[in-house]
Amino acid sequence: MRPEGFVTGMLFGLLLQRGRVLRYDRQLGALLLRDMTIVKFMLSAIVTGMACLFALEAAGMARFDVKATVLGANIIGGLVFGAGWGLLGYCPGTQLGALGEGRWDAAWGIAGMVAGAALHAELYPLLSRTVLAWGDFGRRTLPAVLGVSPWLLIPLFIFGSLLLFRWFERKGL
Repeated sequence: MRPEGFVTGMLFGLLLQRGRVLRYDRQLGALLLRDMTIVKFMLSAIVTGMACLFALEAAGMARFDVKATVLGANIIGGLVFGAGWGLLGYCPGTQLGALGEGRWDAAWGIAGMVAGAALHAELYPLLSRTVLAWGDFGRRTLPAVLGVSPWLLIPLFIFGSLLLFRWFERKGL
């Protein structure tokens, strides 16, 4: 295990806990579109990660390993993810955090993730010929698709996120 991965993982877990996004009422509020705490937390993490990763790549300290965009896998995976979140009330990251806080109900979701990973590994030969081949657009990034510098898009994403956060606050979300 690399120490920087461990440290950033622990920091992310701490932020999940301090942001109170591990709480069931926050999860339910997000699913019902009544509490945008989780959306704000994750969008902040995405925009921060986007800026940091592109900065690290520009400095020669990181290299992207972009996964292919495969619509079949993304759509089916998103449906399974959403069904699991809706049934259990935790997404994968918050399940681990909730278990760390002593909420044993999250263990069922973690067991489901392990079983799902095992099933995926077992079915991979079949999936690679079917679901994992449907709508394969290859390894693409949004800046590459648009033909622009990421440094043009990053400020737009930051500004758009701030506008969305302001709208959420005005609506009491």
